[in-house]
Amino acid sequence: MPLTIQKLASRLTFRQLQVYKAVYELRSYSQAGDLLGLTQPAVSSQVRQLEQALGTSLFEYIGRKLYTTAAGERMYDAVKGIFAEILDLQTELAALEGRVAGELRITAVNTAQYVVPYLMRPFLDKNPDVRISVRVVNRATAIERLSDNVDDLVIMGMVPDGKGLISIPFLDNELVAVAPAEHPLLSQPTVSAEEFLNSRLLMREAGSGSRLALEVHCHETRLKIPEAMILGSNDAIKHAVIAGLGVAVLPKLSILPELELGTLQILPIEHFPLRRSWCLVHPANKSLTPAARAFVEYIQKNAGEFSRQFDKQSHYFPHEDF
Repeated sequence: MPLTIQKLASRLTFRQLQVYKAVYELRSYSQAGDLLGLTQPAVSSQVRQLEQALGTSLFEYIGRKLYTTAAGERMYDAVKGIFAEILDLQTELAALEGRVAGELRITAVNTAQYVVPYLMRPFLDKNPDVRISVRVVNRATAIERLSDNVDDLVIMGMVPDGKGLISIPFLDNELVAVAPAEHPLLSQPTVSAEEFLNSRLLMREAGSGSRLALEVHCHETRLKIPEAMILGSNDAIKHAVIAGLGVAVLPKLSILPELELGTLQILPIEHFPLRRSWCLVHPANKSLTPAARAFVEYIQKNAGEFSRQFDKQSHYFPHEDF
């Protein structure tokens, strides 16, 4: 038996296991090649060598669809465990040397995508052995992923209540009322909220953070939101406002270039901008990885610097509180 294991080990390579894992997860030789920077024939060759070493088929085509054999399913469990052990080993070795390593999986709501890149660079400069993956989703999906505990951390604004979550605010999120250049409301010294809401309001889909913030504000101030045109992203709303389709409430940090160019302008409305905070969120009972723990500590330590950095970017476009 030891000799068989030695022979098998001499014929297996980590590259074969990596290629196999990619094909299994993507269910495609070509997509696995794109992911790993290999041609499709090279992927096929690696899988074939692995099958020859194991003496069994791992994949099979039925029609034009790729399926995994029973041996392939068992192989995936083993390969996944091998790579998990390697990641754990890398993290532990880094910890012995006083470094932080490992994978950091972050999900960010759509409106946070303008903020997240500025958080990453200094952290990665200090912790080059951490590998960060960021998934950008809508708020409903972010809440679902929190419930399923599939990420290390989630970055969002409107954090749901009563969900057993830890929420760490780190940056103000100003939601401003905007109109296109030369809109009639811009000629007025002040604009009522009712006038704004009834000037062909553009909104995100139900459940989005920016829409929820406006709904909460209108509920608190007893304002009625009229029927609005619904668009699926803040970028779509931004361009729709610029095109003259209506007015909207958008995160200020997401429209700084348009404010500088003058294609969008902030309206002087009482009780605006709406003020919320970007937060790091995770389940209260979650055990954070060393990389996630280091990122949380980094964010908490540098929250003041983030505020100064983003204030500097946006101070050219002041607003007034009425």
